[in-house]
Amino acid sequence: MMFKTSTSRISYAGEPLPEVKIFTNRLLRAETTEKVLNALNSVPNVRQINIHGEGLPVTVKSGPNRGIPVNHPERKAIKFGESEVELTMLVGSFFLELDSHDAVEETVERIREICDEKIPFGYDLEVGRYTKYRPTLTDYMKGLRC
Repeated sequence: MMFKTSTSRISYAGEPLPEVKIFTNRLLRAETTEKVLNALNSVPNVRQINIHGEGLPVTVKSGPNRGIPVNHPERKAIKFGESEVELTMLVGSFFLELDSHDAVEETVERIREICDEKIPFGYDLEVGRYTKYRPTLTDYMKGLRC
């Protein structure tokens, strides 16, 4: 699931921009995810936020109870900025793509402060490139774009 931040109007030149990976020690509840996302949205130089985690299906996908609705209490709508988004997973990691290579140190420090405040049970934070930024040869042959 991808969230574009308010500064995502910057055109993308196809160069590999730095990313910050936040990997939490536990899966986050919907309320905690909402708090973390909204706090990260206020960080300057963050171009987009991708979240990954354990999926929460609407119905049971296999087995004898196939097709029965799953009423998980954490599958709910959260508020991100001005919009409301249905959260379809228990979030375990965030990938924040930054605007440029210029202010990485300051941005990472601000992100670390937010994580210390909003994620009390611990996390790992790394800087690198974790998602693809241009189509691969296989994508090209399939007609897909990044």
